[in-house]
Amino acid sequence: MNNKSNNKTIPDGFMTVGELAKKMGVTVRTLQYYDKEGLLSPSAESEGGFRLYSYKDAVKLDQILSMKYLGFSLTDIKGKLAEIETPADMEKVLVSRAEDLRTKIRVWSQALEAIEVLIEEVKQMQTVDFRKYTAIIMNLQMGNEYYGMIKHMDEAVLDRLSEHHETHENAKVVIDDIRRLLNMAISYNEDGIAPESEQGQELAKEFWEKTLEAMGGDVQLVAQMAQKIEQEGGASQNQIEAIKFIEPALEIYFERQGGNPFND
Repeated sequence: MNNKSNNKTIPDGFMTVGELAKKMGVTVRTLQYYDKEGLLSPSAESEGGFRLYSYKDAVKLDQILSMKYLGFSLTDIKGKLAEIETPADMEKVLVSRAEDLRTKIRVWSQALEAIEVLIEEVKQMQTVDFRKYTAIIMNLQMGNEYYGMIKHMDEAVLDRLSEHHETHENAKVVIDDIRRLLNMAISYNEDGIAPESEQGQELAKEFWEKTLEAMGGDVQLVAQMAQKIEQEGGASQNQIEAIKFIEPALEIYFERQGGNPFND
């Protein structure tokens, strides 16, 4: 037998909460919390009322700390430890956790990219505008690489867009269409397809219709946004390349339709 503090006798093979905490590098409060949550309770109690832990408890605590390091929550650990009886069980638990971590890594990587993009956009904006920040983030989530146009939009344009696209899905459909057309314009420009060609004019027609749809049919709002982009600059290289084709294609399209609607 070993003599412990306060002249109380502690059986061999057992430790007080303080001794286990020191041995495992945790706090007494942590062990008390694990006990309260039913995660790791003392195996015995001394004659003097000390709650005692066995070396088997120490092994279980080591398992808990290892799983905690791997990112398992205490709730998960409490359930998972009871399920692990064979190496196959352990493999199943770890495979599931690895997939969870991959998902979180993807989500956090995307969030980091959004933050980095937003930092650059915020630098170009003259005022704090959480509405535009939110719109930029939403467009990033939808994969719209032309999100930079949002910083040029005023309240009227944002209001019209909000009214016209009541749901995230509606907005995504229109954004996907416009993005597709802008990318087509870049491709046509690179391939030497003329703006006045049949392909160029079909693109101009669809682009105009989709732009009007995005703005709820308000030609003046389209004109205001185009003017702001031109005045404030800051267009991305992709936008510049797309505009090189779309601008002359639209001019020809409007002329063939009987006149430029922006001049009305």
